[in-house]
Amino acid sequence: MRNVLPLVVTFVVTAAIASVARADGVVYIEDGGLQGIATPSGFRYVVVEERDHSILERIGPSGRIVAVRVFPGRFTIAAVARDRATSGLSADRKTLVLVNTRYGLPRASTRFLILSLPGLFVRSAPTLMGDFSFDAISPDGSLLYFIQHTSRRDTTRYAVRAFDRASGTLLPGAIVDRTEPDEIMRGNPLSRVTSPDGRWAYTLYDGGGKTPFVHALDTVGRRARCIDLDALAGRQDLLSLRLRRGSVGAIFVVAQGKRILSIETRAFHVTGPSAASSASKTGLPWAPIGGAIAALVAGSLVSIFLVRRRRLATT
Repeated sequence: MRNVLPLVVTFVVTAAIASVARADGVVYIEDGGLQGIATPSGFRYVVVEERDHSILERIGPSGRIVAVRVFPGRFTIAAVARDRATSGLSADRKTLVLVNTRYGLPRASTRFLILSLPGLFVRSAPTLMGDFSFDAISPDGSLLYFIQHTSRRDTTRYAVRAFDRASGTLLPGAIVDRTEPDEIMRGNPLSRVTSPDGRWAYTLYDGGGKTPFVHALDTVGRRARCIDLDALAGRQDLLSLRLRRGSVGAIFVVAQGKRILSIETRAFHVTGPSAASSASKTGLPWAPIGGAIAALVAGSLVSIFLVRRRRLATT
């Protein structure tokens, strides 16, 4: 399986500190607490971090805060790709996972909070020895998936691990593509979508200078497939590409709102142009990072203001 491990650094946004991941020039905010995570019914969970505690808020469709829970320590909702897609809410809407906020790489241990919904009660708070990042959750919340950082010096060395909630332990062995068990590729996570039932997590990676691909993780069967996207090789606009969910059994790679590739998710068959268009190959390699950071910072500051204003309005 072509797993991906971004190098994590710290980025300071005025009085707020947002954790970021960086590899090969790609920057995205790893902390998704202010971005939040939404339910189909319009409710949203967000996390506001204070000096020594974290505030989890459940916001209704009207924008009013309907429930609040305060936890000691710094925790957040995980952002899992450059497009700031967040993960940690199970498809049955009964489990939410928070991870302690990252300020550097590596860390000696990683703590998670596993909460029951809608009551926001902490059911368990496992601490894993070693450096982990949150990746995905099964539809019923019984299995969690983490990226385990396995080397202090080589940030490309890591493993995808499954965590069993019933036993409270990591399951043995890494999650790999069984059709290509010895193939390892680097890359940066660009975009994430999940299947309607929450079973499959699809992540678009840039390939780290090689062939871009989609990593498909089966959160129920504890298996993975890597789908090569040869038509994207050589594109200079990879950072702007996004995954979008289509009808049942299909996902799309989208560039500037236009569908450029279709992936049939039963047999993982790819259809679309045989090569990247010449227009997409022009210009500077990669997108300007400064503008991306500025946009993310501005969005985060606005989110802080709005969330805190709502909280004050309810007191």
